[in-house]
Amino acid sequence: MTSRTDPNRAGGTEHGEDAASSSELAVRGLTAGYSETPVLRDVNVRFPAGAVTALVGANGCGKSTLLKACARQLTPSAGEILVGGADVSRWHRTRFARTVGFLPQDPVAPEGVTVQELVARGRHPYRGAFGRWRAQDDDAVAEAVELTGLGELLERRVGDLSGGQRQRVWIALALAQHTDVLLLDEPTTYLDIARQAEILDILTALQRSRGITLVMVLHELSLAARYADVLVALKDGAVAATGSAEQVMTDEVVSDVFDMSARVLHDAPTDARLVIPWTGPANTPPSTPGSPEEVLP
Repeated sequence: MTSRTDPNRAGGTEHGEDAASSSELAVRGLTAGYSETPVLRDVNVRFPAGAVTALVGANGCGKSTLLKACARQLTPSAGEILVGGADVSRWHRTRFARTVGFLPQDPVAPEGVTVQELVARGRHPYRGAFGRWRAQDDDAVAEAVELTGLGELLERRVGDLSGGQRQRVWIALALAQHTDVLLLDEPTTYLDIARQAEILDILTALQRSRGITLVMVLHELSLAARYADVLVALKDGAVAATGSAEQVMTDEVVSDVFDMSARVLHDAPTDARLVIPWTGPANTPPSTPGSPEEVLP
């Protein structure tokens, strides 16, 4: 299992640019929501270039809303989304699609589409006026298929696959897009723990090799702490905490963000963290002598 990566590592992109110098994603004064009800209120947060960031928090706290706003799937009522310091609201949709990739929580495939056809759609932003398919498009699709282990499923219809297989197809589409910024809303949905680790290994290995900015919504806190360089914890439409796993995955922060008492256990040899909810008397965990953080043997 891969551990957290170096946020300063850079790599090549589709356009031959240095992603780590151009792909910092920042949100300034963002207010966004649905109808007249804001979910996010005056949010300011920075997702470092060339790093893996995990968004965590309780259901309804605004994680998916923040990702949708960053992906231009939701128009904010106030504030800015910046990539490399530039306001993306002014970008042409093709430029944006070549820079920022987005995998929503519950994507829907067209009826009858095959795995090969769906993954190939990740190359649409690079098709010219005449829609010509190039050798580099073949290479991008082949790489995405290999990384996600879909080689034997290419002719299968996406609708006939299991939930976990479909999720890998959507991730392959996002990888084939070759963007500098990749936004994934719960990419491990429908997967068992082994497949979750496998997908996160794939994503973080790709992030290291390309130096892209990767932002994911993750519900499993132990996996978020394990794979992310930066954790951003949201509560009630605002940023409650941001920093490394050591800074964010504490008894106090987790208890506050999820409105429950909790104990965070730390396994020093692997630097892994495990959250134990406490539902004992008065909903208060017993005190741990000598240290605010229990260390696993």
